[in-house]
Amino acid sequence: MSWGSELWDQFDNLEKHTQWGIEFVEKYTKFVKERSEIETNYAKQIRNLSKKYQPKKNSREDEESKYSFCRAFLTTLNELNDYAGQHEVIAENLTSQIIAELSRYLQDIKTERKMHFHDGRKAQQHIESSWKQLESCKRRFERDCKEADRAQQYFEKMDADINVTKADVEKARQQAQMRHQMASDSKGDYSSYLQKFNQEQNDHYYTIIPNIFQKLQDMEEKRIERIGVCMKTFADVDRQVLPIVGKCLDGMTKAAESIEPKDDSKQVVESYKSGFEPPGEVEFEDYGQAMKRTASDTSLTNSREGKEKPVSKSKGKLWPFIKNKNKSPNQHKEPLSHRLNDFMASKPKMHCLRSLRRGLSLKLGSGPEDFSHLPPEQRRKKLQGKIDDLNKDIQKDMDQRDALTKMKDVYVKNPQMGDPASVDPRLLEIGQNIEKLQLEVQKFEGWLAEVEERMPSKSDTQRRSGIFETQNNTTVSNNCAQDRESPDGSYTEEQNSETQVIKVNTHPVPTSSTPEFDDEFDDEETLPTIGTCKALYPFEGHNEGTISVAEGELLYVIEEDKGDGWTRVRRNGEEEGYVPTSYVEVFLETNAKDS
Repeated sequence: MSWGSELWDQFDNLEKHTQWGIEFVEKYTKFVKERSEIETNYAKQIRNLSKKYQPKKNSREDEESKYSFCRAFLTTLNELNDYAGQHEVIAENLTSQIIAELSRYLQDIKTERKMHFHDGRKAQQHIESSWKQLESCKRRFERDCKEADRAQQYFEKMDADINVTKADVEKARQQAQMRHQMASDSKGDYSSYLQKFNQEQNDHYYTIIPNIFQKLQDMEEKRIERIGVCMKTFADVDRQVLPIVGKCLDGMTKAAESIEPKDDSKQVVESYKSGFEPPGEVEFEDYGQAMKRTASDTSLTNSREGKEKPVSKSKGKLWPFIKNKNKSPNQHKEPLSHRLNDFMASKPKMHCLRSLRRGLSLKLGSGPEDFSHLPPEQRRKKLQGKIDDLNKDIQKDMDQRDALTKMKDVYVKNPQMGDPASVDPRLLEIGQNIEKLQLEVQKFEGWLAEVEERMPSKSDTQRRSGIFETQNNTTVSNNCAQDRESPDGSYTEEQNSETQVIKVNTHPVPTSSTPEFDDEFDDEETLPTIGTCKALYPFEGHNEGTISVAEGELLYVIEEDKGDGWTRVRRNGEEEGYVPTSYVEVFLETNAKDS
């Protein structure tokens, strides 16, 4: 149906309808704009969420990356970040393909509508003006006809009156003729203008207005079609990103399926394995006999099996049978890591360990360069990782040196390309850096070899009952004078390069020398025993005033911990020294407590 033929008299209603159509386009544009803002804000919130839960740039990140569930979560966060990017794409496409297009279209359609209705109003004004002129001609013709009738009647009246002069009659006759002529002219004008108006009216309602309304109809149909296209685009924008969104979701699913509980549980072992062996079995000790030690495969002591000194009943009880209300063998033991941390964080204040006092404490959050504050297994891993990193740096520098060497060769062959001497400073700098890194590698490899030598092997378990003796005890005491400290001032328990394990003897081997104490202990009398203790971990006492103990070994306590983290013990009635309190479990006798 055509608006021009069916709605020829609905000019005002069509004007309202087209205006409502433009307002609808504006409303739909606003709707899409708000949807775009929602997508933008949603993408921003998703990105912030992903960023918030990204692992922090610290050492903990490396630890977390070892576990499959942490890697899966990181992959999920990355996929979620890509997922947010697709919502940003939706917002951008809505803005460029719909909002921008409709904004331009609104300007065009408003201009076109204004022009069409301007032409329609102009045509209406013209037909109304013609109608008014036609009415004016009609009224003038009607007035002239009435005037002509009155003039004719007046002439006939004058002609019939005998008292009227001939001149008056003639005058009335001329007046009547003039009026008739005017009426005749008015009739001609009215007839002519009526034909003209009818033609204009016909053109107006059958040509001009239909054409204008047809243009309005075309404009309205284009508007509706454009809205339909935009609504389809609205859906297509979402549909276009669905494959990528599906890939993001598939990536999350794949990450979740890659989680391996068994591997993660194995990684816990790799991360926290200390390298220490469990305590050895406790030997049965006769009630009235001197205490025997259970040698550990990691002990390096000056012990003597052959010299057993009998002790009194109160001092000869074995630790399982000592009545102690405060401590018992069933008491909960702290984890190994806690005991190591307590030992490394303690500050020795003994008079006989002046050399240790300067650097035994470890600051929280810091560690020595050789990782000596860690258990053997963890220390080995850290050293190996450090060596790998240094080797990577060396390889990078070597690759860069090779590239610069090739560049120098090119400059030598083609001087116009550059000065060969300009490369020498950089080559020298790289060479020095490589030498420095190689020295670092040698240093860490030395520490690694030392750790691997000290770590217990499977064959070591066959030597648990053996007695180990150092070749020269004076070397150990001299080591203390050198104040073995790590770069950050912390004390490191390193095996002396001059100590060695000698062949196990089946008979007691007397020792010719004892560890050297400080001068303050030279004149002291032998202290009485106040209890017993059991070594929870092996301790190698290289420094002056300390004593080596084996894991599971039973010793006499002759001096309690004075708050400095060290306990003084005696072995076999003669050999005395200090051991870390956190390395032993102490059982004081009742009379010692009361005193």
